[in-house]
Amino acid sequence: MRLFAIGDLHLPGGQEKPMDVFGGHWEGHFNRISATWRERVTDEDTVLIPGDISWAMQLSDAVPDLAAIGALPGRKILIKGNHDYWWGGIGQVRRALPAGMQAIQHDVVDVGCAVITGTRGWSYPTEEAPLTPEDTRICNRELIRLELALQSAAKAAKGRPIVVMLHFPPLYQQDRDTPFTHLLAQYPVHTVVYGHLHGAGIRAGFTGASGGIRYLLTSCDSLGFAPVEVALD
Repeated sequence: MRLFAIGDLHLPGGQEKPMDVFGGHWEGHFNRISATWRERVTDEDTVLIPGDISWAMQLSDAVPDLAAIGALPGRKILIKGNHDYWWGGIGQVRRALPAGMQAIQHDVVDVGCAVITGTRGWSYPTEEAPLTPEDTRICNRELIRLELALQSAAKAAKGRPIVVMLHFPPLYQQDRDTPFTHLLAQYPVHTVVYGHLHGAGIRAGFTGASGGIRYLLTSCDSLGFAPVEVALD
């Protein structure tokens, strides 16, 4: 079994939402994702999808998008992104998922070779960009949720790699000392996969090792619209 990741699929959710308004490279993007997915991923593999799955506003409108993802090879594990407005109560979301697809919300999924956990994350304060009171509240809540997720993963891991999914970047190229990296460093985390960044923002994202943890930006346009393998060695 191999582990892959690709985020920010931004499927239409029953709306007229052509992604090529964000650049010609987005034209037919899910067809390209599907083609490379089928080339690389087998039914024995697992694919992590760290948020921004569908533009749907209601769960019922997201169901066709979830079915399209579910028809692709492999087991799929999802977390919520900031544009997943259709994602309400976790119980309702899980009941709507096709076979072979799981949603996590600061809990843990055991895939054998690793344990997977995560939460959405949020923007964090910097000297240049302090947060509003509302964003501070959400950031603090997401840090609590991440710590609960990490505690559960540490108990379940039994020496196996812990892979964390976040939607929002926990760090940037020029900003690696953050509340999220502080928390992650307190646990035996192997790899963090995240998304959210597109276009010019991709250059600010960090992929590599920092503080003994591997970080991997997996928004689909940053990957050339192809799932990337997450190395566990």
